[in-house]
Amino acid sequence: MKNSTNLYKNGQSVNIIETGEVVTILKSQYVKNMKRYSYIVKEHPETFFFEEELKDQ
Repeated sequence: MKNSTNLYKNGQSVNIIETGEVVTILKSQYVKNMKRYSYIVKEHPETFFFEEELKDQ
């Protein structure tokens, strides 16, 4: 299993860079072929975001 090196943890509040909207991390997953983490947020469960699309509050 991959070491946990993701920036954000489940339940953490972050901002979407493009919109400035505050969202809550629901689930994170390592995308092996892209070698980075994707995140599903509580407010938009139908889509996902990569770490570079989010920032700490």
